[in-house]
Amino acid sequence: MQKRTVLVTGAGSGIGQQMSLILAQRGHRIIATDLDITTAQQTDDLILAAGGEARALGLDVSAQANIDQLPVVLHGEAVDVLINNAGLQHVAALESFPPERFDLLVQVMLNGAAMLTRALLPAMRASGYGRIVNIGSIHALVASPYKSAYVAAKHGLLGFSKVVALETADTDITINTICPSYVRTPLVDKQIKAQARESGISEADVVSEIMLKPMPKGVFISVEELAELTLFLMGSAARNITAQAIAVDGGWTAR
Repeated sequence: MQKRTVLVTGAGSGIGQQMSLILAQRGHRIIATDLDITTAQQTDDLILAAGGEARALGLDVSAQANIDQLPVVLHGEAVDVLINNAGLQHVAALESFPPERFDLLVQVMLNGAAMLTRALLPAMRASGYGRIVNIGSIHALVASPYKSAYVAAKHGLLGFSKVVALETADTDITINTICPSYVRTPLVDKQIKAQARESGISEADVVSEIMLKPMPKGVFISVEELAELTLFLMGSAARNITAQAIAVDGGWTAR
């Protein structure tokens, strides 16, 4: 595959960091962005230490002014692939869900992804190639209690992607949403504690009964699976795969 420049949001930890490392190992140049520039720099350092190419940027995807400045900060460097990965979670019943927290989740995971796509699309159009990969969730397809903001934002990504797919159908740009069930990351570990508190059960029961029981395969998804799927979507064989919600769910949605 031709070497591509890949911008990853939320690249300082979890899925974003591990995907950045894997894509860099495959020869792609990574722009690792995160709200916390120090964690983005740590990802950059790991890539450089392994002989890859990368740069780190601080990026707040919930701040429009920050996004608007990105083309300037990139100094004209074109981004071939955008991975909208930045995310956060808050677990609470709707009646006790803080409104400002609800707004933040939607701002980061839906509005931020949309506005960042908007900022980078002109350069993709100019080059005649672009891939936008949203890291969605099984919760872009189904719902779970106590996750109203997260589920709403992830469902919104699917509708947004369909519109962008239609608007970019005249060129080699695609947009898809990968929808994994649970990937064991620090974010998920925090959810386990919160779900146990809200549901009144043990953390072990959260893992077995809430997270893994709906999956016939019964195992957590690995970041390697998500990275390999992203690599496929980046290639020419996937040029007609667009506007899709691609479930990596161990059979969850078969039921």
